[in-house]
Amino acid sequence: MPRPLGLLPLSRSAVDRDGVSRTRESVFDDLLADESTRILPLWNGRLLSETSADDASSPDQAPDAARLRLFSTDEITSALTRVYLGRTIDATPQEPAGTAVILSVLTDAAARELEPDESAWRGLRDLATRLSDRDGGLAAEALAIANWHASHTHCPRCGTPTVVEHAGWMRHCYVDNNEIFPRTDPAVIMRVLDEDDRILLGSNAMWENNRWSLLAGFVEAGESFEAAVLREVEEESGVVVADPQYLGSQPWPFPASVMIGMEARAVPGHTQLRPDGEEILALRWFSREEIWRERDDILLPGGSSIAHAIVRDWYGGPLDQPPVHASAREEAAVGTDPDSGRSDAA
Repeated sequence: MPRPLGLLPLSRSAVDRDGVSRTRESVFDDLLADESTRILPLWNGRLLSETSADDASSPDQAPDAARLRLFSTDEITSALTRVYLGRTIDATPQEPAGTAVILSVLTDAAARELEPDESAWRGLRDLATRLSDRDGGLAAEALAIANWHASHTHCPRCGTPTVVEHAGWMRHCYVDNNEIFPRTDPAVIMRVLDEDDRILLGSNAMWENNRWSLLAGFVEAGESFEAAVLREVEEESGVVVADPQYLGSQPWPFPASVMIGMEARAVPGHTQLRPDGEEILALRWFSREEIWRERDDILLPGGSSIAHAIVRDWYGGPLDQPPVHASAREEAAVGTDPDSGRSDAA
Protein backbone atom coordinates (compact mmCIF):
# COMPACT_ATOMS: atom_id res chain seq x y z
CA MET A 1 0.00 0.00 0.00
CA PRO A 2 1.49 3.40 -0.96
CA ARG A 3 2.68 5.52 1.97
CA PRO A 4 3.09 9.12 0.76
CA LEU A 5 4.43 10.20 4.16
CA GLY A 6 6.83 7.29 4.57
CA LEU A 7 6.67 5.03 7.59
CA LEU A 8 6.00 7.39 10.49
CA PRO A 9 8.13 7.01 13.62
CA LEU A 10 5.34 5.98 15.99
CA SER A 11 3.50 3.91 13.38
CA ARG A 12 6.34 1.40 13.12
CA SER A 13 6.17 -1.88 14.99
CA ALA A 14 7.82 -5.28 15.04
CA VAL A 15 5.71 -6.73 17.83
CA ASP A 16 3.08 -9.46 17.72
CA ARG A 17 0.62 -8.28 20.37
CA ASP A 18 -0.50 -11.90 20.88
CA GLY A 19 -4.06 -11.03 21.81
CA VAL A 20 -5.02 -14.71 22.07
CA SER A 21 -2.85 -15.18 25.17
CA ARG A 22 -4.32 -12.23 27.07
CA THR A 23 -7.38 -14.12 28.29
CA ARG A 24 -5.35 -16.99 29.73
CA GLU A 25 -5.59 -16.70 33.52
CA SER A 26 -2.06 -18.00 34.04
CA VAL A 27 -0.43 -15.74 31.45
CA PHE A 28 1.62 -13.67 33.90
CA ASP A 29 2.59 -16.70 36.01
CA ASP A 30 3.79 -18.48 32.89
CA LEU A 31 5.66 -15.49 31.48
CA LEU A 32 7.32 -14.49 34.75
CA ALA A 33 8.50 -18.06 35.25
CA ASP A 34 10.20 -17.99 31.83
CA GLU A 35 13.74 -16.63 32.12
CA SER A 36 13.64 -15.41 28.51
CA THR A 37 10.79 -12.96 29.26
CA ARG A 38 11.82 -9.32 29.39
CA ILE A 39 10.41 -6.42 31.41
CA LEU A 40 10.03 -2.90 29.99
CA PRO A 41 9.95 -0.40 32.88
CA LEU A 42 7.99 2.84 32.62
CA TRP A 43 8.07 5.65 35.16
CA ASN A 44 6.07 8.87 34.87
CA GLY A 45 5.72 8.28 31.13
CA ARG A 46 9.47 7.84 30.67
CA LEU A 47 11.65 4.94 29.56
CA LEU A 48 15.25 3.83 29.93
CA SER A 49 17.43 3.65 26.83
CA GLU A 50 21.04 3.30 25.79
CA THR A 51 23.03 4.01 22.65
CA SER A 52 22.87 1.17 20.13
CA ALA A 53 24.95 2.54 17.24
CA ASP A 54 27.24 -0.50 17.28
CA ASP A 55 24.52 -3.12 17.20
CA ALA A 56 21.45 -1.42 15.68
CA SER A 57 18.78 -3.98 14.90
CA SER A 58 17.51 -2.10 11.86
CA PRO A 59 19.49 -0.64 8.96
CA ASP A 60 17.00 2.24 8.89
CA GLN A 61 17.91 3.49 12.36
CA ALA A 62 19.42 6.92 12.78
CA PRO A 63 23.19 7.27 13.31
CA ASP A 64 22.51 8.22 16.95
CA ALA A 65 20.24 5.21 17.38
CA ALA A 66 18.95 4.28 20.82
CA ARG A 67 17.81 0.94 22.23
CA LEU A 68 15.25 0.43 24.99
CA ARG A 69 16.66 -1.16 28.12
CA LEU A 70 14.80 -4.39 28.82
CA PHE A 71 15.30 -6.30 32.05
CA SER A 72 15.01 -9.90 33.22
CA THR A 73 12.08 -10.89 35.42
CA ASP A 74 14.23 -11.13 38.55
CA GLU A 75 15.53 -7.55 38.10
CA ILE A 76 12.05 -5.98 38.35
CA THR A 77 9.74 -7.82 40.71
CA SER A 78 7.05 -5.26 41.55
CA ALA A 79 4.87 -2.83 39.60
CA LEU A 80 1.88 -0.55 39.96
CA THR A 81 0.47 -2.06 36.76
CA ARG A 82 1.62 -4.89 34.52
CA VAL A 83 0.60 -5.31 30.87
CA TYR A 84 1.61 -8.06 28.49
CA LEU A 85 2.76 -6.20 25.36
CA GLY A 86 3.30 -9.26 23.17
CA ARG A 87 6.21 -11.03 21.50
CA THR A 88 8.92 -9.41 19.42
CA ILE A 89 9.14 -10.14 15.70
CA ASP A 90 12.63 -8.76 15.06
CA ALA A 91 15.70 -10.24 16.73
CA THR A 92 18.44 -8.18 18.35
CA PRO A 93 21.88 -9.17 19.67
CA GLN A 94 20.29 -9.12 23.13
CA GLU A 95 16.93 -10.84 22.53
CA PRO A 96 15.81 -13.38 19.92
CA ALA A 97 12.63 -12.99 17.90
CA GLY A 98 9.65 -14.26 19.88
CA THR A 99 10.77 -12.69 23.16
CA ALA A 100 7.81 -11.95 25.43
CA VAL A 101 7.76 -8.40 26.84
CA ILE A 102 5.84 -7.21 29.90
CA LEU A 103 5.32 -3.55 30.72
CA SER A 104 5.87 -2.69 34.38
CA VAL A 105 4.70 0.74 35.50
CA LEU A 106 6.93 1.59 38.46
CA THR A 107 6.48 3.53 41.68
CA ASP A 108 8.88 6.38 42.44
CA ALA A 109 10.78 4.18 44.88
CA ALA A 110 11.10 1.27 42.44
CA ALA A 111 12.24 3.59 39.65
CA ARG A 112 14.92 5.18 41.84
CA GLU A 113 16.15 1.76 42.90
CA LEU A 114 16.37 0.58 39.29
CA GLU A 115 17.97 3.75 37.91
CA PRO A 116 18.68 6.57 40.38
CA ASP A 117 19.86 8.97 37.66
CA GLU A 118 16.63 10.77 36.79
CA SER A 119 18.08 12.13 33.54
CA ALA A 120 18.45 8.56 32.26
CA TRP A 121 14.66 8.26 32.02
CA ARG A 122 13.65 9.64 28.62
CA GLY A 123 10.36 10.64 27.03
CA LEU A 124 9.09 9.02 23.86
CA ARG A 125 9.08 12.33 21.96
CA ASP A 126 12.85 12.46 22.40
CA LEU A 127 13.43 8.82 21.52
CA ALA A 128 10.90 8.18 18.74
CA THR A 129 13.09 8.84 15.70
CA ARG A 130 16.08 7.03 17.23
CA LEU A 131 14.43 3.70 18.05
CA SER A 132 14.20 0.60 15.88
CA ASP A 133 10.84 -0.61 14.58
CA ARG A 134 10.70 -3.11 17.45
CA ASP A 135 11.48 -0.61 20.18
CA GLY A 136 9.38 2.16 18.67
CA GLY A 137 6.39 -0.16 18.59
CA LEU A 138 6.96 -1.34 22.16
CA ALA A 139 7.38 2.22 23.45
CA ALA A 140 4.24 3.60 21.78
CA GLU A 141 2.16 0.62 22.93
CA ALA A 142 3.51 0.85 26.48
CA LEU A 143 2.90 4.57 26.90
CA ALA A 144 -0.59 4.44 25.40
CA ILE A 145 -1.81 1.55 27.56
CA ALA A 146 -0.20 2.97 30.71
CA ASN A 147 -1.92 6.32 30.15
CA TRP A 148 -5.24 4.53 29.68
CA HIS A 149 -4.86 2.65 32.96
CA ALA A 150 -3.99 5.84 34.82
CA SER A 151 -7.26 7.47 33.72
CA HIS A 152 -9.57 4.45 34.15
CA THR A 153 -8.98 3.30 37.72
CA HIS A 154 -12.70 3.56 38.54
CA CYS A 155 -15.89 2.45 36.81
CA PRO A 156 -17.41 5.28 34.72
CA ARG A 157 -20.91 4.07 35.62
CA CYS A 158 -20.79 3.66 39.40
CA GLY A 159 -17.37 4.89 40.51
CA THR A 160 -16.22 1.55 41.95
CA PRO A 161 -12.48 0.77 41.68
CA THR A 162 -11.88 -1.54 38.73
CA VAL A 163 -9.79 -4.71 38.59
CA VAL A 164 -7.15 -5.24 35.88
CA GLU A 165 -7.72 -8.38 33.80
CA HIS A 166 -6.83 -9.86 30.39
CA ALA A 167 -3.09 -9.35 30.97
CA GLY A 168 -3.63 -5.62 31.37
CA TRP A 169 -5.97 -5.12 28.41
CA MET A 170 -9.26 -4.86 30.30
CA ARG A 171 -10.55 -3.40 33.55
CA HIS A 172 -13.53 -5.04 35.21
CA CYS A 173 -16.09 -3.50 37.56
CA TYR A 174 -17.59 -6.28 39.67
CA VAL A 175 -20.44 -4.12 40.98
CA ASP A 176 -22.22 -3.64 37.64
CA ASN A 177 -20.15 -6.22 35.68
CA ASN A 178 -18.90 -3.51 33.34
CA GLU A 179 -15.93 -4.51 31.16
CA ILE A 180 -13.82 -1.51 30.13
CA PHE A 181 -11.40 -1.74 27.21
CA PRO A 182 -8.72 0.74 26.05
CA ARG A 183 -9.93 3.62 23.91
CA THR A 184 -8.10 5.99 21.57
CA ASP A 185 -9.22 9.53 20.71
CA PRO A 186 -9.02 10.25 16.95
CA ALA A 187 -7.80 13.67 15.87
CA VAL A 188 -7.41 15.04 12.35
CA ILE A 189 -4.36 17.07 11.38
CA MET A 190 -4.61 18.97 8.13
CA ARG A 191 -2.37 20.11 5.31
CA VAL A 192 -4.37 22.97 3.86
CA LEU A 193 -3.11 24.32 0.52
CA ASP A 194 -4.22 27.35 -1.48
CA GLU A 195 -4.27 28.01 -5.25
CA ASP A 196 -0.55 28.89 -5.16
CA ASP A 197 0.30 25.64 -3.36
CA ARG A 198 1.15 27.52 -0.19
CA ILE A 199 0.65 25.70 3.11
CA LEU A 200 -1.43 27.05 5.99
CA LEU A 201 0.31 27.05 9.37
CA GLY A 202 -0.89 28.36 12.71
CA SER A 203 0.67 29.44 15.99
CA ASN A 204 -1.02 28.08 19.10
CA ALA A 205 -1.47 30.16 22.23
CA MET A 206 0.34 27.49 24.27
CA TRP A 207 3.52 27.63 22.13
CA GLU A 208 6.39 30.03 21.68
CA ASN A 209 5.47 32.96 19.43
CA ASN A 210 7.67 31.70 16.59
CA ARG A 211 6.44 28.09 16.55
CA TRP A 212 4.21 27.11 13.63
CA SER A 213 2.40 23.90 12.79
CA LEU A 214 -0.59 22.43 10.99
CA LEU A 215 -4.14 22.90 12.16
CA ALA A 216 -5.54 19.93 14.08
CA GLY A 217 -8.52 18.97 16.18
CA PHE A 218 -10.42 16.07 17.69
CA VAL A 219 -13.07 14.21 15.75
CA GLU A 220 -16.43 14.80 17.39
CA ALA A 221 -19.03 12.16 18.21
CA GLY A 222 -20.83 10.88 15.12
CA GLU A 223 -18.42 12.68 12.77
CA SER A 224 -16.33 11.35 9.88
CA PHE A 225 -12.69 12.29 9.40
CA GLU A 226 -13.60 14.29 6.30
CA ALA A 227 -16.34 16.24 8.08
CA ALA A 228 -13.96 16.95 10.96
CA VAL A 229 -11.46 18.46 8.53
CA LEU A 230 -14.04 20.83 7.03
CA ARG A 231 -15.30 21.89 10.46
CA GLU A 232 -11.95 22.27 12.24
CA VAL A 233 -10.30 24.28 9.45
CA GLU A 234 -13.18 26.75 9.26
CA GLU A 235 -13.46 27.02 13.06
CA GLU A 236 -9.75 27.61 13.60
CA SER A 237 -8.91 29.74 10.56
CA GLY A 238 -12.06 30.91 8.77
CA VAL A 239 -10.83 29.14 5.61
CA VAL A 240 -13.32 26.98 3.69
CA VAL A 241 -11.81 23.79 2.25
CA ALA A 242 -13.03 21.01 0.01
CA ASP A 243 -12.23 17.42 -0.97
CA PRO A 244 -10.29 16.17 2.08
CA GLN A 245 -7.91 13.31 1.22
CA TYR A 246 -6.26 10.81 3.57
CA LEU A 247 -2.45 10.94 3.91
CA GLY A 248 -1.58 8.61 6.78
CA SER A 249 -1.94 8.08 10.51
CA GLN A 250 0.19 7.77 13.61
CA PRO A 251 -0.54 6.97 17.25
CA TRP A 252 0.17 9.90 19.54
CA PRO A 253 0.00 8.60 23.14
CA PHE A 254 0.26 12.03 24.79
CA PRO A 255 -1.96 10.90 26.36
CA ALA A 256 -4.34 8.89 24.15
CA SER A 257 -4.70 10.02 20.54
CA VAL A 258 -4.24 8.75 17.03
CA MET A 259 -3.47 11.49 14.49
CA ILE A 260 -5.13 11.12 11.08
CA GLY A 261 -3.23 13.10 8.48
CA MET A 262 -5.41 14.72 5.81
CA GLU A 263 -4.99 17.18 2.94
CA ALA A 264 -7.59 19.65 1.70
CA ARG A 265 -7.61 22.50 -0.79
CA ALA A 266 -8.88 25.95 0.13
CA VAL A 267 -11.90 27.08 -1.87
CA PRO A 268 -10.95 30.16 -3.97
CA GLY A 269 -12.43 33.29 -2.51
CA HIS A 270 -12.59 31.76 0.99
CA THR A 271 -8.96 32.02 2.04
CA GLN A 272 -9.00 35.07 4.29
CA LEU A 273 -7.42 34.12 7.61
CA ARG A 274 -9.26 34.65 10.90
CA PRO A 275 -7.39 33.48 14.00
CA ASP A 276 -9.65 33.27 17.04
CA GLY A 277 -7.09 35.04 19.23
CA GLU A 278 -7.58 32.52 22.04
CA GLU A 279 -6.46 29.09 20.86
CA ILE A 280 -4.87 30.24 17.59
CA LEU A 281 -2.96 33.51 17.90
CA ALA A 282 -1.65 33.76 14.34
CA LEU A 283 -2.19 32.15 10.94
CA ARG A 284 -0.15 32.42 7.78
CA TRP A 285 0.18 31.02 4.29
CA PHE A 286 3.78 29.89 3.68
CA SER A 287 5.48 29.17 0.38
CA ARG A 288 8.40 26.73 0.30
CA GLU A 289 10.77 29.59 -0.34
CA GLU A 290 9.49 31.47 2.70
CA ILE A 291 9.95 28.40 4.90
CA TRP A 292 13.58 28.23 3.80
CA ARG A 293 14.25 31.96 3.94
CA GLU A 294 12.88 32.25 7.49
CA ARG A 295 14.32 28.97 8.78
CA ASP A 296 16.31 30.71 11.52
CA ASP A 297 13.30 32.64 12.80
CA ILE A 298 10.55 30.00 12.86
CA LEU A 299 10.17 26.69 14.67
CA LEU A 300 8.48 23.86 12.78
CA PRO A 301 7.10 20.51 14.09
CA GLY A 302 9.58 18.07 15.61
CA GLY A 303 10.71 14.94 13.80
CA SER A 304 8.64 12.50 15.89
CA SER A 305 5.33 14.10 14.82
CA ILE A 306 3.14 13.36 11.83
CA ALA A 307 2.99 17.14 11.31
CA HIS A 308 6.71 17.11 10.48
CA ALA A 309 6.22 14.35 7.91
CA ILE A 310 3.24 16.12 6.32
CA VAL A 311 5.09 19.42 6.01
CA ARG A 312 8.22 17.70 4.72
CA ASP A 313 6.19 15.81 2.09
CA TRP A 314 4.78 19.10 0.78
CA TYR A 315 8.18 20.82 1.00
CA GLY A 316 9.73 18.10 -1.17
CA GLY A 317 12.63 17.06 1.05
CA PRO A 318 14.41 17.67 4.37
CA LEU A 319 13.41 20.94 5.99
CA ASP A 320 17.05 21.82 6.69
CA GLN A 321 17.81 21.97 2.97
CA PRO A 322 16.69 24.43 0.25
CA PRO A 323 13.42 23.46 -1.45
CA VAL A 324 13.61 21.54 -4.71
CA HIS A 325 12.26 23.36 -7.76
CA ALA A 326 8.70 22.32 -8.62
CA SER A 327 9.63 20.62 -11.91
CA ALA A 328 12.35 18.62 -10.17
CA ARG A 329 9.86 17.53 -7.51
CA GLU A 330 7.46 16.29 -10.17
CA GLU A 331 10.21 14.35 -11.97
CA ALA A 332 11.35 12.79 -8.70
CA ALA A 333 7.78 11.80 -7.84
CA VAL A 334 7.33 10.01 -11.19
CA GLY A 335 10.46 7.93 -10.65
CA THR A 336 9.90 7.06 -6.99
CA ASP A 337 8.15 4.04 -5.55
CA PRO A 338 6.06 5.45 -2.67
CA ASP A 339 6.66 2.28 -0.63
CA SER A 340 10.42 2.68 -0.83
CA GLY A 341 10.61 6.21 0.58
CA ARG A 342 11.04 6.93 4.27
CA SER A 343 10.55 10.20 6.08
CA ASP A 344 13.44 11.44 8.16
CA ALA A 345 10.95 11.23 11.01
CA ALA A 346 10.64 7.49 10.49
